[in-house]
Amino acid sequence: MNVRKLILLAVFAILIASYFFFDLGQYLSLDYIKNQQASFDALYQENPALILGGFFIMYVVVTALSLPGAAIMTLAAGALFGFWVALLLVSFASSMGATLAFLASRFLFHDTVQQRFGDRLKKLNEGVRKDGAFYLFTLRLVPAFPFFVINLVMGLTPIKVRTFYFVSQVGMLAGTAVYVLAGTQLGQIESASGLLSPELIGAFVLLGIFPWIAKGIMARLQARKVYQGWKKPKHFDRNLIVIGAGSAGLVSAYIAAMVKAKVTLIEKHKMGGDCLNTGCVPSKALIKSASVAFHDKQAEKYGFDSINSQFQFSKLMARVHRAIAKIEPHDSVERYTDLGVDCRQGEARFLSPWEVEIRNGDQVETLTARSIIIASGARPFVPPIPGIEDMDILTSDNLWKLDKQPERLLVLGGGPIGCELAQTFARLGSQVTQVQRQPRLMVREDPEACQLVKQSLEDSGVQVLTGHNAIRFSNEAGEKYLHVEHEGEEKALPFDAVLVAVGRQANTDNLGLETLALPTDPDGTIQTNELLQSRYPNIYACGDVAGPYQFTHTAAHQAWYAAVNALFGFLKSFKVDYRVIPWCTFTSPEVARVGLNEQEADAQGIDYEVTRYGIDDLDRAIADSADEGYVKVITASGSDRILGVTIVGQHAGELIAEYVLAMKHGLGLNKILGTIHIYPTMAEANKFAAGEWKKAHKPEGVLRWVERFHDWRR
Repeated sequence: MNVRKLILLAVFAILIASYFFFDLGQYLSLDYIKNQQASFDALYQENPALILGGFFIMYVVVTALSLPGAAIMTLAAGALFGFWVALLLVSFASSMGATLAFLASRFLFHDTVQQRFGDRLKKLNEGVRKDGAFYLFTLRLVPAFPFFVINLVMGLTPIKVRTFYFVSQVGMLAGTAVYVLAGTQLGQIESASGLLSPELIGAFVLLGIFPWIAKGIMARLQARKVYQGWKKPKHFDRNLIVIGAGSAGLVSAYIAAMVKAKVTLIEKHKMGGDCLNTGCVPSKALIKSASVAFHDKQAEKYGFDSINSQFQFSKLMARVHRAIAKIEPHDSVERYTDLGVDCRQGEARFLSPWEVEIRNGDQVETLTARSIIIASGARPFVPPIPGIEDMDILTSDNLWKLDKQPERLLVLGGGPIGCELAQTFARLGSQVTQVQRQPRLMVREDPEACQLVKQSLEDSGVQVLTGHNAIRFSNEAGEKYLHVEHEGEEKALPFDAVLVAVGRQANTDNLGLETLALPTDPDGTIQTNELLQSRYPNIYACGDVAGPYQFTHTAAHQAWYAAVNALFGFLKSFKVDYRVIPWCTFTSPEVARVGLNEQEADAQGIDYEVTRYGIDDLDRAIADSADEGYVKVITASGSDRILGVTIVGQHAGELIAEYVLAMKHGLGLNKILGTIHIYPTMAEANKFAAGEWKKAHKPEGVLRWVERFHDWRR
């Protein structure tokens, strides 16, 4: 704390101490005011300007110092000056005093509190920036919340000073008027508690409810404005229509069916969406086959002279499709029909905010629903690189139709999908070149993790080219090339097949969103609020088409909020919770993360500590010849509270679950350390990481005294 803050704090402390030391509170009691009312009246008649000015200054000081007595002074003002003069005087004095207290709190404590608890206050800060004036106005209307507490707490938030002043001026006016009016009848009041009659309390409660009623009315008016020009059906065919049968759509429809709503699920391709058919399931099946095939290059690592892993690529792909077929019944039309979901095949298109056209060949049907959820997913993004239109490109969508393994595979992109598939095909024997425009792979992850993954990719046979910008594709004398630029030099990379994995684009084409003028972001994702509502309150979006996290598990997570809000939002709605979102990249080693990493904590200005445990020290990892990677935990400075975890190693996607649970329920590293973990398992790495934190925070001073105690006992 700097000198100016210390001086101001000292001044406040002296003034407040003087108030209590000299018992100045006796002059701000109801009995004193009543006994001295005649004398005050005489002084006011003799010199009204002096009395008004002195009273104003005293009121500002009492409020600024958060001293008790403001309510009594308000009564006194009503008794001395009459209703209108007192109302004007107290209204401005109280607002000025409150603003001074607000500014003092902000100057003394705001930076310290935000630096220390910034991550915890992030959601509060966002709420204050968005609706701070509304919440402050509500608090000002309800005297159950001590005004001095509001002044001090608001100083710790990002609310603007002028907003605080004007909202306080207006918000406290009603309460001030009630107290001033009571002061004009001071002779009939025996104590301050006499002010709070049941009728008066009821009036204050109504004042507090009013902003919420007003907000509801405004929401209805805004909705009417949005729906202007559309004719709402008097009756609906369905309670809910869900567009898209991927993870988000399936969960939304499932929830609706479970609560006995009439729901229709529309899918134009295959049930299960990308995850089942072209994403998670097939990629993990092929990754497993590739890891088995790679054992022949790791024979010595496991004590073998040689391991024979001969294979036919077509048989590997057949296994991938068997895995899809085995999981397919979980997401099938038959299963969801049995659950009570009306499943329809066809292309969906909006005709109005409540009407959806379903087109399947020559068959066209129109259904109406009170609420609609868009869960149409996303597709691989193909960048507009010159010449790419002449290449028969592969993406994560069509890769699974291959029956012949590419000899030379070029992978464009260094994100999770690009890294997983580059390593997979290299381990299967393809000559793989991976091109990444960024200076490193997987730029969202911990730099140390990225380096380990890059090394593993190269050990698997991948030529990793980071910092290479794709310029154009060409076909010269039957040979395909990608021309790249690196550090000012251009070179050509030959290939037989190219896999494009540079991101995903939301599937919003041909849905008729332009008819509704639904706004989307550059990547096609539909803009939604915290309830997952689009511009139209009855139309929701979830999953990849909504973002911001394009994972199967977050799609299912969002689907609960979208379905519940769509069906029951008129009674109670829920803001989607993104506090604890885990993910994993299934390279070897795997990279799993939840919460913050170091670069994100630095960017947010959070004061944190890093605890690292190397998996090369873990008994089970050594026994399995999987002794690479680490557990890195980010904690709040001086605390065991977990802000984020990165795990690199075998089964990292499984190991991270313990930390996800701990963060979700506010459990710190001490709790993990105190939990028994089976020996020998990879999961012990979590406990040992917690132990590393504990060792770094052991009480050295106490331990020195304990050592002396043991010496004495000997």
